[in-house]
Formats: sequence, structure tokens, C-alpha cells
Amino acid sequence: MNNSKKFVPVMLMPFKEDLSIDYDALGQLVDFYLEGGAGGLFANCLSSEMYQLSVEEMVESVCYIVQRVNGRVPIVATGSFGETIVEQAENVKRIYETGVSAIILISGLLAKEEDSDEVFRKNVHQLLDLTGDIPVGFYECPVPYKRIISPELLGELVSTGRVKYHKDTCLDIVNVRRKIAATKSEPAFGLYDAYMVHAVESLKAGSAGLSCIQGNYFPELVVWLCDNYANTEKQAEVTKVQEFFATNMDVMHDTYPASAKYILGQRGLDIRLFCRNGSVLPDEETKKQLELLLQEFAYLSGEIDLKQAK
Repeated sequence: MNNSKKFVPVMLMPFKEDLSIDYDALGQLVDFYLEGGAGGLFANCLSSEMYQLSVEEMVESVCYIVQRVNGRVPIVATGSFGETIVEQAENVKRIYETGVSAIILISGLLAKEEDSDEVFRKNVHQLLDLTGDIPVGFYECPVPYKRIISPELLGELVSTGRVKYHKDTCLDIVNVRRKIAATKSEPAFGLYDAYMVHAVESLKAGSAGLSCIQGNYFPELVVWLCDNYANTEKQAEVTKVQEFFATNMDVMHDTYPASAKYILGQRGLDIRLFCRNGSVLPDEETKKQLELLLQEFAYLSGEIDLKQAK
């Protein structure tokens, strides 16, 4: 049962031992997401360790991803980097030229933490004015700080027709419902929820899909939830999948993204643990916890008859 909800992975960035980008592994990763059923890709995001990439590396890696995908699914990528709105606008244009469908704007880069919503609104409109008709989206990224966009302001910005995507991290299902209600008049816009604890509730509320780090461990399981959350014949299985994600929230977050790279390596990808942001697996006990997570995934897959990505 497919309800047209999409899973959009926040892509990892594989590195070699010298911390250069591992393009062979990146190609495998793109294929793995797509084989798992991803309906789009979010490149150059926090999971990609974007703050540890140069703008040249961002452009080069996004170009590679666009070419590898070759039109099979839409791709969005962060582009709002720079000390000033003018500089951010130039980088938005530069990354859009790679061929992505939309450029993601980081809410915490568009105004300082102490700035009011009015300052944020003014800066967003300035950026939109400087970037022609380039489609954009928002990401309430936790770094450098998490700026949550209110339902009212999101609705106002979406009404411009320029905003196509929103990765929501408010962690509040009531607020998610309000954001969906405030933007429902724009059919080309989609809210993608990052918080897997209320994934089913969010999908039922009308979110366009999910965009969560858990998909960097088990993308096909997130896709299965998007496809089956409303299937009346599979509600027992849906509950089990939702509980799996909620129960394992900590183990998937604590040493991320190294933990996700470890799991993908165990699943057969040639991806190594190297991270530029300092993420490591501190000890053998951490690996044992991740191996137990993998065993639980295998058991759950059997229970729901999940076809796993290869």
C-alpha cells in the first residue's frame, strides 16, 4: 500500500583515511539509498558533515551525486553558506547550478540566535530577492543553533511560491500539525519530519514524508513505514516498526555519524568510519550495541517480511 509519502535521506559523506571524500563509497551509498526506496536525496546536509567541507567540495560532491542519480529522484542540497546574505545568495546560485531541484536554507544561518523573527523574515526575503526564481527549502538544523520556524511564518514564506521543502526538527507533533495546516494551500510544498518518535502521527497528520538520520542505518525500514503507516491490515507491524525506532533512538544518535557508517559497513558497503567532525566509536562496547541493533533490525525485517536493500 503506497500512500505517496517519501523518505528523503539526509546523506552521509564517506571519507578516506586521509579525510578526502571517498567517491567510490559515495556512489555505493547513493545506489543503496535508491535501492532501499528513497524518494529523494538531501545532499550536503549536517549528516554530510557540511560544516567541515569547503564550498568547492560541496559543489564537487553535489555534482557527483546529481550525475550518479541521473534524474531518478529529486535532490535538494544546502547552499546558504556565508557571513552575509549577499555571500549566501552567491553560494545558493553556485550550488543550484549543479542541477539539484531546490536549495536548502539553514534557519540558524539566516539570523543570529538573539535576533527576532522579524530579522529572520527580512533576511529570508532579501535572500529570495537575490536568488531569482531558485526553488528553496528550510532546514531547522541544530547547528550552529536550532531556530524553529513558527507555523505562521512558515505559511507566509511558503505562500511566496518559492519554498518547496521543509525539514522539520521541532520534535512537537502539535506544532507539526499547525505547520502542515498553515501550508496546505501550496500543493508543491512538502514538510518532511526528522523526528522518528512521532513518525506515524506525523504521516497521518499530512506530512509529505520523513527525513531522518535513522534512514542512514535502515533506509528500507523508513520507506516501509511511509508506505504502510495507514495500512489497516498491518497496524500491528506498523506499531512494531515505530517502537523499534523510538526504543533505539539513543544508540542511533550517541556516536552518529560514525555509528551509521559502521552499520552500513556491516551491511556490505565499502564505507569506512572516518569522520571530519570528530565522531568516533569510542570502544568495543559501542560496537556491540550497534551489532545488537543490527540483529534487532534483522529480526524485525523477518517479522514484517521486509525486502532489504543490497
